[in-house]
This record gives sequence, C-alpha cells and structure tokens, in this order.
Amino acid sequence: MSIELVLQYLVSPSFVRGAGMTLLLTVTSLFFGVVIGLVLALIQESRTRAGQVVTFAYLWLFRGTPVLFQVIFIYNVLPSFGIKLSAFVCAVLALSLNEGAYMAEILRSGLQAVNKGQRTAGLALGMTGSQMMRHVIIPQAARIVLPPIGNQMIGMLKLSALVSVIAVEELLLVANQTASADFRYFEALTAAGIYYLAMTTAFMGLQILIERAFDPKKRQRKRRGSVVERMLGTSQTFAVR
Repeated sequence: MSIELVLQYLVSPSFVRGAGMTLLLTVTSLFFGVVIGLVLALIQESRTRAGQVVTFAYLWLFRGTPVLFQVIFIYNVLPSFGIKLSAFVCAVLALSLNEGAYMAEILRSGLQAVNKGQRTAGLALGMTGSQMMRHVIIPQAARIVLPPIGNQMIGMLKLSALVSVIAVEELLLVANQTASADFRYFEALTAAGIYYLAMTTAFMGLQILIERAFDPKKRQRKRRGSVVERMLGTSQTFAVR
C-alpha cells in the first residue's frame, strides 16, 4: 500500500468532484424524500379511504422492490415514454421516491406519537387543523423523528453509490475508474472509504447538534449549568476579596 498515492487520490480533483456529487445526491434526495414522506404521512393522518389506498400502493411498490431496480427502471424505461432526463435527475428521482416510502412511516409514527391531548388543546384554543398541525403537532413530532431521520441520512449516503450503474460520476464510480487505469484498487478504494467515513462522521455530528437543539431538557440543563458556573464564579470572587 502506498500512503503517498492514497494522499494523492484524496486531493485529486476527480475525487473531490466525486465526493461533492455524492454529497449533493445525498442531500437532494433526502430533502425530496422528506417532502414526499411528509405528504404521505399527512394523507394517512387524514383517514380518507382514497388516501389510504394511494399511500398503501406507494409504500407497497417502493418498499417491495430493490433501490437498484428502481434506479435502472427509471433510467431505462422513462425514455421509452418520451421522458428524457439526465442521469443525475434519474438518480435523484429514484432515490427520493424510495426514501419517501420510508420517511412516510417514520413521520407517521412521529405524528401519532404526539399526545392526543395536544390536538384537543389546540382545537380548544380556536386553531384550525392546519394551524394545529403547523404550530403544535409537527414541532413536537420533529423531536421524535430526528434520530431515525439521521439514520436515514447516513443510509442515503451509502445508497448513493448505487447510481454508479447509470454513470453518475459519484465517488465510487470515480474510484473504480481511477483504479481501472492503473490497477491500484486498494489505494483508490481506500481514498474513497476515507471520504465516506468523513462524510458519515460529519452527518453524525450534525445529527447530535440538531438533537440537542430540539431537546428542551438538554437546553434546560445547559442553562442550569451556566447559572451554576456564574454563581460559583461569583462566590470565588467574594472569597478572594
């Protein structure tokens, strides 16, 4: 193994572009997946028969077929219907639709975990259904669904490697192409693995920060700790005097 070659790969423009493409795929697909999942979760909350049928069919289709199948299907079948999209758009579409199915279940469970008394209190205050959902239910559900959404974010980062089969120049494809030129697979894939671990670590750190920001108990403990520190500092000042 050549450490110098690994470092050379790490700073090479092709690997930097590949890591940027992987990050863009992950963030974009996760964003649209959350939007799709939220819409489906709200449809399920409406309890209409048509909505239940639509969401069941969607979940059955996209949770019942492999992500790789969905990527290849969208990329190869849509042009036969006159819908010509770039490889990047096809990748985002496939990943978003698949992610939306899982996000729908995560968000639905979060919405249902909010105490029904909160809904009753919102209605008693004269809120409409949309106001209650926007100001009461969703903020509380967000704190509940943050950990599984964080796990999905990391999972999406790893799933993005599948779009290399439709020639999207993400990190894994760049690593394979680079290695195939000089047959230094160990060094090229090691550099790609370092990039994946770095991005995964960054996502985990971001998840921890967001969870702390949404956790009122941790914020309260932090405020109490700062008050205690100020009191101790004041007492020490008086002791010196």
